[in-house]
Amino acid sequence: MKLLCLTFVFLVSTTLTTATPPDATVYQNFLQCFTTQTRALPNTLADVVFPQTAAGYTPALRNYIRNARFNTTASPKPAIVIVARSEAHVQAAVVCTKTLKYQLKTRSGGHDYEGVSYVSNLPFFLLDMSSFRDITVEGETAWIGAGVTLGEVYYRIWEKTKTHGFPAGVCPTVGAGGHISGGGYGNMIRKYGLSVDYVTDAKIVDVNGRVLDRKGMGEDLFWAINGGGGASFGVILGFKITLVPVPETVTVFRVQKNLDENAVDMVHKWQFVAPKTDPGLFMRVLLQPVTRNKMQTVRASVLALFLGKSSEVLSLLNKDFPELGLKQENCTELTWIQSVLWWDNHDNATLVKPEVLLERNLDTASYGKRKSDFVEKEITKEGLDYLMKKMIEVGKIGLVFNPYGGKVSEVATTKTPFPHRKKLYKVQHSMNWKDPGTEAETSFLEKAKSFYSYMAPFVTKNPRHTYLNYRDLDIGVNTHGPNSYREGEVYGRKYFGENFDRLVKVKSTVDPENFFRDEQSIPTLPSKPANTPAKPAL
Repeated sequence: MKLLCLTFVFLVSTTLTTATPPDATVYQNFLQCFTTQTRALPNTLADVVFPQTAAGYTPALRNYIRNARFNTTASPKPAIVIVARSEAHVQAAVVCTKTLKYQLKTRSGGHDYEGVSYVSNLPFFLLDMSSFRDITVEGETAWIGAGVTLGEVYYRIWEKTKTHGFPAGVCPTVGAGGHISGGGYGNMIRKYGLSVDYVTDAKIVDVNGRVLDRKGMGEDLFWAINGGGGASFGVILGFKITLVPVPETVTVFRVQKNLDENAVDMVHKWQFVAPKTDPGLFMRVLLQPVTRNKMQTVRASVLALFLGKSSEVLSLLNKDFPELGLKQENCTELTWIQSVLWWDNHDNATLVKPEVLLERNLDTASYGKRKSDFVEKEITKEGLDYLMKKMIEVGKIGLVFNPYGGKVSEVATTKTPFPHRKKLYKVQHSMNWKDPGTEAETSFLEKAKSFYSYMAPFVTKNPRHTYLNYRDLDIGVNTHGPNSYREGEVYGRKYFGENFDRLVKVKSTVDPENFFRDEQSIPTLPSKPANTPAKPAL
């Protein structure tokens, strides 16, 4: 069941050499600037600013690294880790990093498939937002800090109301800052749409160190950070969200079939039902190679959340999806908060206390690689059979099919930067391994690329779309040189489609010097050559 709570999560091979350790002067200059900006005494910042020589540096760095590929001695390290505990700390981190001409990487929860938020080949500082944990629930709205986890959001909502929830991811340790600013989705996507569809306000620190709310930043920037990623435009401090109603009783179920149990037929029919059925029903498909009776096969699992009672979903699916073979014993009726626990791999959700959602599981990381695709037309049985055989051939690969349709598809593709709303379903490619070392990593990364090539005929083309929060550096990297815009366009159109152009315009306006940058950030518009003659007046 580990595929349920994937490390949602974003470049650099572990064979790269560690960035040159900074001398004490860099730390002293930063600390002097930081104390001036915050008007704090240096001895009060021991738990905020960590140079590499500080005892707290390693825990501060490692606590929120969720991919072991970037948790090695060879992984590039920040010169300084700033664990911000106030808005003033964030403002000072931006101003002082600019002053010292370092790169600034911002991290909320660390569920970042490629380590982009905490790894760089350039000298850099890390701004850790994990202490921005305030959650204020009032009526049907909530303010949530960028560093809160989704588990904390769900728990605090449940504390105040048993009739509301929030449409976001199923993994409780994901940080809200990255999740929401990248679009955000979960198992209520078909009923309520994306997380960003319920953001009504936000606070951000811009490139000049100013704290701006929605009114202060303007609608263009507010639009950009609601699906275009926050790290390209500033530092997200928090979001104001609207809660959604949930019924007193919801139903979850899991049905599994192997290849010799007509798994191909089930998954084929799923494509025609899952994106079109009752919006209150979300059925995810997991495909995994497994060994049964000493034979290699593929297990297809359908996992579902239905916002209603089991009798309703049984009646619905026995009529529309008999290939699933859903029975009463497959179904479990729960409260909404218990369903959150069930999706977090707690099969005995009725016996688990919701307080486990507050656990952050610090400094826990496994090796992994993720890729993603979008499907616009149902894959034939022959195509599915081919893919499942390739899964057995590659080994270790897992696929997750997430259905769209319903509310998410009713919103215009330009309403937010997320452009994939009209797709049939999304596919996540998942490769996990336990073996350390570059040899194992190289082998598994090559396998992930191989299967990605096998998937190509069945998914979107020109461009081959992918999901920002499933960051994948294989699709393009920006060196931020003279060809920055062209390099950014390669991956930008895959993530954002037609919305890429508007994101670039926003970026060029709010951060024209491209201070907030990373390997896949939004580029600025290309500058015109200085000797370009002015056009004559007409």
